[in-house]
Amino acid sequence: MAQWIHMYQMLQCLPDDTVNSLYPPATFPIEVRHYGADWIESQRWEDFSMEKMEQESKAQTLLEQTVSMLQTIAQQKTDVVERMKLMQISRNMAMFQPQPLQFVVMVRDILRKERVLISAVRFVLTSHLRLTKDVEHLGAKVVEVQNIRKKMHQLQEELNWERQNFESLQGDIYLSSLSPELITSYLITKRFQLLKDCVDCLDLCQSRLITRLKDWRWEQHKAAIGHPFDDNLIPLQNWCEQLLGMNGNLRQELMLIGERISDLQERLGQLLQVLIQSSLVVDKQPPQVIKTQSKFSTTVRYLLGEKVAPGKPVVLKAQIINELQARNLGGVPGDNVGELINNSAILEHNTASKSTCATFRNMSIKKIKRADRKGSESVTEEKFALLFSTEITITGCDTPYRIQMISQPVVVIVHGSQDNNAVATIIWDCAFSERVIPFVVPERVPWRMMCSTLNCKFTSEVQTQHNLDHYNQHFLAQKIFDKPDFAEDFSNMMVSWAQFNKEVLPGRPFTFWQWFEGVMELTKKHLKTYWSEGLIFGFIGKQHLHLILKDRPNGTFLLRFSDSEIGGITIAYVSATENGGQKIQNIQPFTKRDLEIRSLGDRIRDINHITYLYPEFPKHEVFKKFYTGNGLQSQLYVLTFKLNQAASRCNHLLTHSFMLRGAVLHQATTFTPSISAHLALTCDHL
Repeated sequence: MAQWIHMYQMLQCLPDDTVNSLYPPATFPIEVRHYGADWIESQRWEDFSMEKMEQESKAQTLLEQTVSMLQTIAQQKTDVVERMKLMQISRNMAMFQPQPLQFVVMVRDILRKERVLISAVRFVLTSHLRLTKDVEHLGAKVVEVQNIRKKMHQLQEELNWERQNFESLQGDIYLSSLSPELITSYLITKRFQLLKDCVDCLDLCQSRLITRLKDWRWEQHKAAIGHPFDDNLIPLQNWCEQLLGMNGNLRQELMLIGERISDLQERLGQLLQVLIQSSLVVDKQPPQVIKTQSKFSTTVRYLLGEKVAPGKPVVLKAQIINELQARNLGGVPGDNVGELINNSAILEHNTASKSTCATFRNMSIKKIKRADRKGSESVTEEKFALLFSTEITITGCDTPYRIQMISQPVVVIVHGSQDNNAVATIIWDCAFSERVIPFVVPERVPWRMMCSTLNCKFTSEVQTQHNLDHYNQHFLAQKIFDKPDFAEDFSNMMVSWAQFNKEVLPGRPFTFWQWFEGVMELTKKHLKTYWSEGLIFGFIGKQHLHLILKDRPNGTFLLRFSDSEIGGITIAYVSATENGGQKIQNIQPFTKRDLEIRSLGDRIRDINHITYLYPEFPKHEVFKKFYTGNGLQSQLYVLTFKLNQAASRCNHLLTHSFMLRGAVLHQATTFTPSISAHLALTCDHL
């Protein structure tokens, strides 16, 4: 139960969508995890895998034990609402009876994701606690410096009083024996050492803070491909404000010494400048694919907003920069590469959220100047960024500071047809870019990295817990490398940008990414529940398909994504041949448009010659909940479809009969009147 204790504490801080995604209400609601925590964590879920069909009987036993555990807990509840809720959940789990492996692997994956979340949060909390402890330690040192200064001042006043009242009595002998220089020497030395220690500590704290800010930006960058991301900036803002305040206190202590300590003053000035310039963040990034002449929004936040000097409003300006300019920020400004409309916004403080933000609500790119392209480079491969800048004055600082921050990379398009290829550029950048230099990406990456990215993007886009399994991943590798017969491990093979989204797949008019993205969109909009419950086999090659279906009874079928069409799902099934043998057939793929007219569940019900979902699940038991209306409506739909086909054929025949009649009557003018009349009568009957 130890894992659930940590997870339960984290749930308070997670968005509802994240919780529902982790514990899907339809399949494994959070109540199961909560009430069965001890029992769940004592089972060997890690032993199971979808590839090991021989484990099905053990998985069935574990499923039955889970249901029994829930029913037992339900009977122990005195609250009737809780009892009925748990009993209903246990009944709902019967949906997994045909697929026990699907259930145990789902629980295994949920527990894995919990551990990843706990580990990630522990890392962040550890760095937070360490930074918090360091800041508290620094604060204590600053207070000690201030106390020493006050003590020295008090001592000096006392010495002055002694000099005034006892000089006439004790003379020079008393004063020399009292020796003010010796008395204060220790405190002066200690104060100076403490000041130096404080500046060193401030430097360390600020370095850790800036590293954490960079981590936050990097996590935000990775979120574009589905990585988890906590966008809460409040802790970082608090640390920024605390360090700014301590920097001011130390500068004040140095001024009160009365003599210039150049090295410490210069260090504090440099630290101040870096802190002020590092506290600007793009809170809400602009869209990473932007169409010219289209409105978009973005929000920039200043973490030292409450410390901005009052008076003149702070106006942020935005401009669009290219890749070369992004890499050389701080150098000589280059040419203007684009024209932005509504590219200024005022930094405004929100008291309720304690945030200071500039929101660009109706920005638009009017025109863009593109770089000279080399070879086969496309406009959708060219990356830009938005540069936000302003001049700001912080309370207590005489000098205004120039601050700036760039957005994540964006691709500028002029037509919606370019969107798919532009998204591919962004995904490649977010998944594989260098952390230090903006926009720098490798030309090739290992397949294991590519595969992980595809899985992360697919699950986050579809909003599902059901990952791409080993078979799916292997087929995707076979497809992108064009190696349908390769059965070994692809992990360390290098996949190039060209293979991802530049070269069309062999025998197809589209690239790998265009095909994969089409499947992802179809699943997201029409197949999410089917996929999440493991009813769709998904990505599978023809050879593997024939291998697993060849010994199955006629009518056995599985659902696979179309290999030849973008955004299609097809049904592959076993049917009898004329000579009594078997063959594998594929139904014409259903596309987004088809599924908008009639759902996949109803289409499966309509097809009488498919009866068992692979390996041997009766289709009406598995897909019953997806059926709409009743069987009569389904039959009516099929009958209407056949009538429409018949009507189409009749119209075709009618058109040809009129054409034939015209041709015959035209030729009849060359025959005798009696023959012509007979031909005309025959044509009328047609």
